[in-house]
Amino acid sequence: MITSTRGCLSIVEGSGIASEGIPPFQRPDRSPREVSAVTEIPEHLLNRSKARRAEASGDSTSDSTPAVATPAASAAPAKAKEAPAPKAVAQDPAYVVAAKTRKKIPFWAMTSLALLPAWAMLYLIALKPSEKVVEGPLSIGAATYSSCAGCHGADGAGGAGRVLYQGEVLKTFPHIEDMLNFVYTGSQKYVAAGLKIYGDPKREGGAHAPLSYNGNPMPMQGEKAGGALTEAQILSVVCHERYTISGADPASEQWKPEFDTWCSPDSEIFKALEAGSSTFDSIEKDFSMLAVKPGAVGTEPRASIGK
Repeated sequence: MITSTRGCLSIVEGSGIASEGIPPFQRPDRSPREVSAVTEIPEHLLNRSKARRAEASGDSTSDSTPAVATPAASAAPAKAKEAPAPKAVAQDPAYVVAAKTRKKIPFWAMTSLALLPAWAMLYLIALKPSEKVVEGPLSIGAATYSSCAGCHGADGAGGAGRVLYQGEVLKTFPHIEDMLNFVYTGSQKYVAAGLKIYGDPKREGGAHAPLSYNGNPMPMQGEKAGGALTEAQILSVVCHERYTISGADPASEQWKPEFDTWCSPDSEIFKALEAGSSTFDSIEKDFSMLAVKPGAVGTEPRASIGK
């Protein structure tokens, strides 16, 4: 039991009675077990405890006894910590804003853009004029002449064999039939046949005699004479030497009839030789119906023909 009298408290446990103001002889006897310790509690501590309970329960008026101000209770609440001021955001320049807001290139368009260089290359190739493709006897003759270039030079400037360029072939052989016969049989067969000259006997600068150029013979090229070339190949290489190396103009009045008959891609004679339906021995008869009739070629040495 707790009582408060004159600023002090007396605590008596069990059946203890407050004894202040009662003479000692009137006080009831109490055994040691009935009486425990009597302790005085300062009032400011009691008030502080009440105040804290009131604060915890949210009821500050439940106790009529005024609370004694304590340093903790009387302390002014600390000011809330001020929030830091937001940092100023720098505005993007106009060109950055434009870059962020403009539409982006679609992903599928990237493939097309990557292919632009290849497309441009193909476009330039298409604009480049294509080189003229030479067909027929001239095309085959250019390839066949590689075996002749060792003696006559790649451009016909001569060497172990005679000069062919700058019209020299045309001076020696104004008729293609005579040149075909000489290339087929070779110069040694001319010597064996007793022929003193080959080609044009009225050649400017003098007619050519077999073995007259450094004593070097012209090898036979035809298969029957012991050579390795077919008659279509011999016609092709002769056309190449006359029109490509020596410089005959296939469009000129002088050489156009011969070119159309023998050396053009549409030459009936060349096609027949290539197919094996005609030979140097039968050309004159096989193509007698042509507007420009071919002369005899032959596979044996013979004198030059005149037209």
